Amino acid sequence: MKTIQFREAIAEAMSEEMRKDESIYLMGEEVAEYNGAYKASKGMLDEFGPERVIDTPISELGFAGIGVGSAMNGNRPIIEFMTFNFALVGIDQIINNAAKMRQMSGGQFNIPIVFRGPTASAGQLAATHSQAFESWYANCPGLKVVVPSNPMDAKGLLKSAIRDDDPVIFMESEQMYGDKGEVPEEEYTLPLGKAEVKREGTDVTIVSFGKIIKEAYKAAEELEGEGISCEIIDLMTVRPMDHDTILESVRKTNRLVVLEEAWPFGNVATEITYQVQSRAFDYLDAPIVKINTADTPAPYSPVLLQEWLPNHEDVIKAVKKVLYK
Repeated sequence: MKTIQFREAIAEAMSEEMRKDESIYLMGEEVAEYNGAYKASKGMLDEFGPERVIDTPISELGFAGIGVGSAMNGNRPIIEFMTFNFALVGIDQIINNAAKMRQMSGGQFNIPIVFRGPTASAGQLAATHSQAFESWYANCPGLKVVVPSNPMDAKGLLKSAIRDDDPVIFMESEQMYGDKGEVPEEEYTLPLGKAEVKREGTDVTIVSFGKIIKEAYKAAEELEGEGISCEIIDLMTVRPMDHDTILESVRKTNRLVVLEEAWPFGNVATEITYQVQSRAFDYLDAPIVKINTADTPAPYSPVLLQEWLPNHEDVIKAVKKVLYK
């Protein structure tokens, strides 16, 4: 094993796959000369050249559309958005072309394309740069949505996403790019659509994904000191969702808390709640609790932002609520 940063895991995944397959290329704003806005493509221009690591104008609709057309013609593009907030400009290409082309063409076209970049909040970036889009894209049939939380998962999942014949939305975080973690030296991939129990427990199940899962780990450590055992599931892939791993855990612990960095209405936690109550209702010893951001646009003020975001104290309160403590 070696220890690398999240951004290095992303760069390694892309580079390793590009060495194997000349149809793979990276395109986006500042991915080449600047080595990526968050240095997640550092060194790739030097190795692969400007025909495969391509800087674009500030035109998300344009280069998203080029990527979709290129995928229809046999390439496997990786399209980087500097942030998924900017992907709103190109969402028509993602939803109406990438996600639907296989069906609309009667199976004549696969769209092996990865759209990747940061999602959700990243400090004082205010209302238009702090939105979580996982549930937006997961709502659309035809898209796979992946949200890793650490370097090992990021590398293995991104390699699988690049090899996948369907469009994949791969969501990262500005606040995770510097995170360090162990990554295998040898070749590996991780399957899309499979969650993982990151911490075994017996009293309550906590489901989360992406950078906010760190707050679940903090809460579990503190609660362990009070004799409360938390099982933590990292969803990893939002769509397709691994319901079976969640259900198996809930049938053991009989209680569920879902932690998500998104607005509370119609999100991933809502879908998990529905699936568990419809398929494991008799196992629940307490109502499910979901933890989200406040139901407002993200504030700029750091004081307000701290109140807006979920944290480990919110998780502790939720766990004690479902345990009636």
